[in-house]
Amino acid sequence: MKYLVKYFVVTFLLIFSTQSFAEQKIVVMDLKYVLNNSKAGKGAQDFLKKSFETNNKKFTSMEKKLKKQETDLLEKRTILSKEEYKKKSDSLRKSVREYQSQRKKALTKISTQRAESREILMSKIMPIVDIYIKENKISIVMDKKTMIGGLTEFDITNQIVDALNKELPSLNLK
Repeated sequence: MKYLVKYFVVTFLLIFSTQSFAEQKIVVMDLKYVLNNSKAGKGAQDFLKKSFETNNKKFTSMEKKLKKQETDLLEKRTILSKEEYKKKSDSLRKSVREYQSQRKKALTKISTQRAESREILMSKIMPIVDIYIKENKISIVMDKKTMIGGLTEFDITNQIVDALNKELPSLNLK
């Protein structure tokens, strides 16, 4: 009798708990897709890519010039006096340090702009997701990369991208 009561209690609890879990609505969103395929995200990526490529071309040409100066200086080493050689090598070192400093500043600027644009996008995405959650009575929104499998009907990525495109058509990066 004692075991029978425990059996009924455990069975009742299991049925009740599975019933309550069945009422929860869980959806999936691919955050990376939202960031990369929204109008603002694409615009920011294009701007940053163009900026990086422009800087890369500029620094590649500067690097070639510095290497050419170095080879010229090494070729003239025997011709030049020690004082002249020292002055020119110091000047070349100074130019190399300036080049490295400029390159580091440019890369830092691009990474800062990337982080700022991501932060702006995330600050716009979160209220949109919150509104979507309230309107559709969703319990949990999971990122798609952490999910192993599921039905595509629970994917809200495209709805969030559409809402973000209406809310934030572009980012003004400079």
